[in-house]
Amino acid sequence: MSDILDILANGAFWVAVLRIASPLILGTLGVLLCERAGVLNLGIEGIMVAGAFAGWLAVYAGWPLWVGVGVAALTGAVFGLLHAFLTVGLALSQHVSGLGITMLATALSYYGYRVSFPKVTTPPTVTPFAPMDWLPVPILNALTPLTLAALLLVPLVAYALYRTPAGLALRMVGENPQAAEGQGLSVARTRTAAVVAGSALMGVAGSFLTLSAFNAFFFNMVNGRGWICVALVVFASWRPGKALLGALLFAFFDALQLRLQQSGDAVLPYQLYLMLPYVLSIVALIVVARKAAYPQALMKPYRKGER
Repeated sequence: MSDILDILANGAFWVAVLRIASPLILGTLGVLLCERAGVLNLGIEGIMVAGAFAGWLAVYAGWPLWVGVGVAALTGAVFGLLHAFLTVGLALSQHVSGLGITMLATALSYYGYRVSFPKVTTPPTVTPFAPMDWLPVPILNALTPLTLAALLLVPLVAYALYRTPAGLALRMVGENPQAAEGQGLSVARTRTAAVVAGSALMGVAGSFLTLSAFNAFFFNMVNGRGWICVALVVFASWRPGKALLGALLFAFFDALQLRLQQSGDAVLPYQLYLMLPYVLSIVALIVVARKAAYPQALMKPYRKGER
């Protein structure tokens, strides 16, 4: 117990929590935008891989870090446009399309890496974002600008969803596309825009790993974070504020298990510590998801004029 209290009293622990949560926040917001419009995007895992690789490769080629983030967002948007074309335009299965996007984006990224660096034995590195040590705010001044951007995006997305006409339109096509069409809205265009914007955020989430958390691209670095984001959206009941809470909760457990493994007094097998964030997150998901109010048109294809 004293070990846990010592960990919680250490500022470096909370820095680690925010660092781990950052890509989850960005990815969860991306999934939330897609699903609020009625489209399930299981392509997030592959889109994060593609964003991580494309953003890192742009910086490795000599472009500034923020250009790398933009390239990652553009990469995510392209895959989102493909997903929207298949699921919104052609009304194909959202599950199958999303999994196909994940496999395609992952395979293309790994292939691109092998072609670009055929003979390297260790991953090439770039200079990542530096901590914001100029900020007069403890903990935040040990983090990078992408973490601050992720935190600021939460209220911005919430405001856009609940306080703007575009947000109302997006939520309407996810709840009742027939009513949205009756109001003169284009369901296809609104859903496509939401999927493209959400996928761009997923790409940025991937770029955080290569341009902020680490300084290189390597295989399996996303490591299931995309699937965690999909679960966190359900945990959050499709609300940005609760999505932030869910991401921080998972990151808290993850950072805690890492510190417990590193403590010299750890007596349990390390596999149990690895399980800790996932088990506790599943329990929290079960408790909350039973009362979650999901978008009524989620995963339901819509064709103009149909009733």
